[in-house]
Amino acid sequence: MSRSMPIQPALFETHEIRRVYDEDNETWWFSVVDIVQVLTQQSDYQAARKYWNKLKERLGKEGSQ
Repeated sequence: MSRSMPIQPALFETHEIRRVYDEDNETWWFSVVDIVQVLTQQSDYQAARKYWNKLKERLGKEGSQ
């Protein structure tokens, strides 16, 4: 992703999920924190971010990604 790509929110139910399109690879990239926030029904972005960081840490210890 060599150049700046505009954020194009996607709508999931009533929640916006941030995403960008990488034209070089023809791939959409979605914000994992936004997805975690919706799936865990967190009203606070920072709580969802902390949840994701802890989950990522645990997955790393297990050797999963």
